[in-house]
Amino acid sequence: MTTPTPPVEREPETHGLRLVAVLLGLTMVSGLIDAVSYLGLSRVFTANMTGNVVVLGFAAAGAPGFSVPHTATSLGCFLLGAATAGRAAPRLGVDSRRRVRLALTVEAGLVGVSAVVAFAWPDTNGTRYALIAVTAYALGLRNAAVRTLRVADLTTTVLTMTVTALAAEFRLADATGHRSARRSASVLAMAGGACLGGWLVLHHGPGIPLLLAALVSGVLALLTSGRE
Repeated sequence: MTTPTPPVEREPETHGLRLVAVLLGLTMVSGLIDAVSYLGLSRVFTANMTGNVVVLGFAAAGAPGFSVPHTATSLGCFLLGAATAGRAAPRLGVDSRRRVRLALTVEAGLVGVSAVVAFAWPDTNGTRYALIAVTAYALGLRNAAVRTLRVADLTTTVLTMTVTALAAEFRLADATGHRSARRSASVLAMAGGACLGGWLVLHHGPGIPLLLAALVSGVLALLTSGRE
């Protein structure tokens, strides 16, 4: 007697193409914001906390060009944003898309305020601290919300495991790369956002890329609404 095959459970990441597109868009925004923070705000990251922990180590060791206070501000405000999202989660119910939509709406508003500050008070120490704090807080909110979606390979800020899986499951390795297109798109989105953000920071300062990041986040918040 043959054992019946158990039903295949639907994986969380197969929610639909629109959600995948939203997360890829957020990955691009992360590249934009990290370009602003690293190139324009004392070489810190406000989206990629893995890199930020390493930068904090460099700063603590006394490496030139790195700042312990700036990096600690970024880490602290990111953690505060994530904690805020976690605190609000019970009030928002089990709908993870609702959490993401609200987080992206707040992110768009905070990054938009950051753009205004960058335009109004450029090149001051107070502005640097304000931009680091506000963008890190916004990204902490977003990351805490996005993780509830549990979409594999699309965390929107960290690519280490995505790149690892892309290589490990490549056709020359174990040939099981059924998510290779998604992983490749995530890497390209981050690189594209960083390239665009870097060019804008170097030629126009941080205000324009922050404004662009705010607009894209706002559009993505709208796209997160509803079902596929």
